[in-house]
Amino acid sequence: MNEDNPLFLEQLQIGPMENFVYLIGSRTTREVAIVDPAWDITALLAHVEEKDYRVTAALVTHYHPDHIGGSMMGQEIEGLPELLAEKDVKIYVNKHEAIGVKKVTGVAKNDLVEVDSGDTIKIGQIEIEFLHTPGHTPGSQCFRLKNTLVSGDTLFIQGCGRVDLPGSDSEQMYHSLKRLAELPEDTILLPGHNYSHVTSAPLGEVKEYNVHLRVPDLESWHSMMVHAT
Repeated sequence: MNEDNPLFLEQLQIGPMENFVYLIGSRTTREVAIVDPAWDITALLAHVEEKDYRVTAALVTHYHPDHIGGSMMGQEIEGLPELLAEKDVKIYVNKHEAIGVKKVTGVAKNDLVEVDSGDTIKIGQIEIEFLHTPGHTPGSQCFRLKNTLVSGDTLFIQGCGRVDLPGSDSEQMYHSLKRLAELPEDTILLPGHNYSHVTSAPLGEVKEYNVHLRVPDLESWHSMMVHAT
């Protein structure tokens, strides 16, 4: 990335489920927000310090333990509690996801900042917009900064998040994906997992080969999802 660009953005793959953690921040103020911190908090914080940045916020795409920590399939995953033990930061979560985050991780209500779609946060001079994209979970959200979209488990390079889990909703996912498909085609998509071994792609390209973005109507969507299960 051009060092003259004030935006600092880094994608880090971590954990056995090929999660992506993101660092988004300002080269000028040396502040970063950490997106979906999980699996190895010590290593993530050491990496930030090695880069000479400091974590000033945590952003949550959704409440599943592989993204924020907690118990999953008999495994205890590091996440938000371990981050808060090291850094005095606020956790930015969609207002519909706050209960789930507290239940999964045990963090307190006053650790959270509940946001709505269209709200923004500034990390240094870098503005990040919150986009509510329910479907995978009730309060799933994406983060948009200029022509970049950090999409969590809402949209992958070659698919979308599961809608057969507790709290998921297939019809909401359809409408969320339709809204994301309307973003400018040069928007760079950064997903929550490395499922396709393509780590990023322009939205215009994603729309060419991701069938979930090309479904013409809700009836066709329901038919496709039935045949996929």
